[in-house]
Amino acid sequence: MKLTSEVVKKISRIKNEPEWMLDFRLTALDAFNKSTNPHFGPKLEIDYDSINYYKERENNLTDNWNNISCEVRNIFDDLGVISAEKKYLDGMGAQYDSEVIYHNMNKELKEKNVIFLDTDTALQKYPDLFQKYFNTLVKYNENKFTALNGAVWSGGTFIYIPPNTKLDRPLQSYFRINSKNMGQFERTLIIVDDNSSLHYIEGCTAPTYTEDSLHAAVVEIFVGKNSSCRYTTIQNWSSDVYNLVTKRAIVEENGLMEWIDGNIGSKTNMKYPCCILKGDYARGSCITIAAAGKNQIQDSGAKMIHLGRHTKSNIVSKSIASQGGNATYRGEVKITKSAIDSRASVKCDTLILDEISKSDTIPTNIVNNTSSFLEHEATVSKISEDKLFYLMTKGISKEKAKELIIMGFVGAFREELPMEYAVELNRLLALNIGENG
Repeated sequence: MKLTSEVVKKISRIKNEPEWMLDFRLTALDAFNKSTNPHFGPKLEIDYDSINYYKERENNLTDNWNNISCEVRNIFDDLGVISAEKKYLDGMGAQYDSEVIYHNMNKELKEKNVIFLDTDTALQKYPDLFQKYFNTLVKYNENKFTALNGAVWSGGTFIYIPPNTKLDRPLQSYFRINSKNMGQFERTLIIVDDNSSLHYIEGCTAPTYTEDSLHAAVVEIFVGKNSSCRYTTIQNWSSDVYNLVTKRAIVEENGLMEWIDGNIGSKTNMKYPCCILKGDYARGSCITIAAAGKNQIQDSGAKMIHLGRHTKSNIVSKSIASQGGNATYRGEVKITKSAIDSRASVKCDTLILDEISKSDTIPTNIVNNTSSFLEHEATVSKISEDKLFYLMTKGISKEKAKELIIMGFVGAFREELPMEYAVELNRLLALNIGENG
């Protein structure tokens, strides 16, 4: 489908959007047409005219899984989404191709005046709050893919946590691309007001087709004074998906933003979660894992921008490369002149499982005052033959021993996950190793 202004107008018309949103979409479309692919990172060979930019949902948005067709419901059931909602979560949203099809949260959150909606519904129900934050942290014209998202965004998650509100359990959204040549362009907007906290979990999957699909999302997060937000992602896109995502958070005084970012799937992944540490004593951390197998490029990392005084950031990156895969850390830490007495730490570790795989560490570290401190450590290693031999002397097979070593290697990431998600990560990595190792 060739992306034209008529396509954009149709999307906006179907969604019954206000005039300002249509104007925004058309402006973003113009920026998309004028911009080029990123000048850094892997080469992207995307046929934009083959992408399906929007697919209407068959039924209305519902808060009851029984109102969703058996075929689609079974997909989410097999993925464990339905059971996870009942056992571990305060709320769940599920997006299927272009639209959110299911959304629900428990009664207690409603009584606390928490807003947890799909982004399209939030635009209709809370237009003033929506417009106050939308496109203020990630601008539509930052790169080709923020512009593309701006033009055709659909679905995603909108969360507002009122002041002085703590959530006992996480909220989760699950994104599924289920059609070939599909583009998914969700928009996520999260506001954690002062003295509040949130843990949000995001999952992503797609079946494998012979033709490429595209996922280009935008995430904007606002963390208030003395507040905290943890954003946990485990993406397991299929090997025909380009995953090109812009994620950014801004953190006020004494706030905390934590990115827990797992990248197992996709053909090409470019994702660098960012914290802008605006307030004094603000903190940001990003713990990432990227596993690159055959025909995969994982170009991931993090960005930390220190603006406030006494701010702290921590980046831990774990990469695994096998069967010719490319797992690259690309990151930026900048301590500005005003960010006096600030601290930043970057630690990048890579495990290469064979002779044909590749890993690069490409950091940009800048300190613009003399009272701050930044440290960067990077290691590249192979699986130790001594460790393998030791485990095998205990009666463990070579493949199982290798798997155990790799699980230990990613321990820093796994320990940050809720138990049920750590188990799922183990399964995905074991599957990845089995296929690619």
